[in-house]
Amino acid sequence: MVEIKTALKEQAAEIARLIMMAMTDDCCLYFCGDGYGLADFHATMTMLVERVDSQYSYRNTLVAMDGDKVVGIAVSYDGARLPELRRAFIEAAMVHLGKDHSGMDDETQAGELYLDSLAVLPEYRCKGIAKRLLKATKVRANQMNIPCVGLLVDKGNPIGEALYTSVGFRYMNDSSWGGHPMKHLIL
Repeated sequence: MVEIKTALKEQAAEIARLIMMAMTDDCCLYFCGDGYGLADFHATMTMLVERVDSQYSYRNTLVAMDGDKVVGIAVSYDGARLPELRRAFIEAAMVHLGKDHSGMDDETQAGELYLDSLAVLPEYRCKGIAKRLLKATKVRANQMNIPCVGLLVDKGNPIGEALYTSVGFRYMNDSSWGGHPMKHLIL
């Protein structure tokens, strides 16, 4: 039976791998400077997951566990804290990936628990795990007294959008992030 739990620091490498799955290889490589690759990005993300002051922190992560195996993740944080939490990523990208991302657009704002990353291992998909992670994220927002969960979904990802709307997310507005046209959805 798969259980949804709060992540542990020791799960950082597994969480980083799933964050990268949510981002896609192309997106991960976009964040890397010349001469850096997916292994470098994974090492950097693992370090960021281990930190407490990063948007990708294990403290911001719910994990779906099948026994001792991390099979899914939902990473979310208070949108009001994005500038402070993103500093860790910007600094790490400069030092470990050779690329400056200090001019990156904000994908969230105050008033929402921003769902940054959602991923489930391929062999565990279509079993309701992503829906359970989304519902647990909404519970987390309620516990934090944040009125809604927000996320961006790529306009070219109708399967993802269908998943989100199936649990109650609704369209808020059009957006753009990382050069991709996106929809901002809230729950």
